[in-house]
Amino acid sequence: MGDYLVKALAFNGQVRAYAARTTETVGEAQKRHQTWPTASAALGRSMTAGVMMGAMLKGEEKITIKIEGGGPIGPILVDSNSKGEVRGYVTHPQTHFDLNEQGKLDVRRAVGTTGTLTVIKDIGMREHFSGQVPIVSGELGEDFTYYFVTSEQTPSSVGVGVLVNPDNTILAAGGFILQLMPGTEEETISQIEERLNKIPPVSKLIEQGLTPEELLIELLGKDNLKILEKQPVSFTCTCSKERFGNVITSLGAHEIQEMIDEEGKAEAQCHFCNEKYLYTKEELEELKQAAE
Repeated sequence: MGDYLVKALAFNGQVRAYAARTTETVGEAQKRHQTWPTASAALGRSMTAGVMMGAMLKGEEKITIKIEGGGPIGPILVDSNSKGEVRGYVTHPQTHFDLNEQGKLDVRRAVGTTGTLTVIKDIGMREHFSGQVPIVSGELGEDFTYYFVTSEQTPSSVGVGVLVNPDNTILAAGGFILQLMPGTEEETISQIEERLNKIPPVSKLIEQGLTPEELLIELLGKDNLKILEKQPVSFTCTCSKERFGNVITSLGAHEIQEMIDEEGKAEAQCHFCNEKYLYTKEELEELKQAAE
């Protein structure tokens, strides 16, 4: 089963719901960045929330999430879009701590609790929509929940989880977002709260083999749920040699000539996917001509 997400409505349209399995997607990020377990959990939770938030967009719209909690892991950056494509990196990927009191990866300690979560939406207009909230937990699920309630005025519940194998590979990753529409009945809210209090951690449910649809059934009840759409999810980077070439060209002919004189070549590396691009002396000469 490949990674995918589902969009759904529940309780006759009173609740909007998203759920995703992101095990392979987070696994690809882990491989590319060689993250250690606590860093994998922080990055994986952020990417899982990001890909579901991307699914709320339309067309060519994009979203960027930046988490700066002041912890040793440094800033986390995630990009996603409406097509289920997501990429992300953490500043210090080799960050790991002993398990916390609950026997879980200590994401709060890695992320920190004295900073901000920023969401920037590019909806194809000149001005980007930007919302920022303080980090309230550092566990990230609660922080995204707080973002929706505070910045978008949408009562929500966000659950994201990652389990890591002893060899640092990803065992299970996924999550859900539930959002209450205006006018949701109190009885509906009580039912959802009761189920949320009883449900095991989302990563455990993914590990047990639950699909995104089954995850939403656990949360909302089969009879209350209407699945609207299913969408593949993947780690996808938009970098290319041509794009980095354009960046080098923008430096100007003088600076490119310095690269040629000093090194005779240039190398660029993408933060998001760690892909490296090498430019030979001849290629730099071509870029220099384009810059003149």
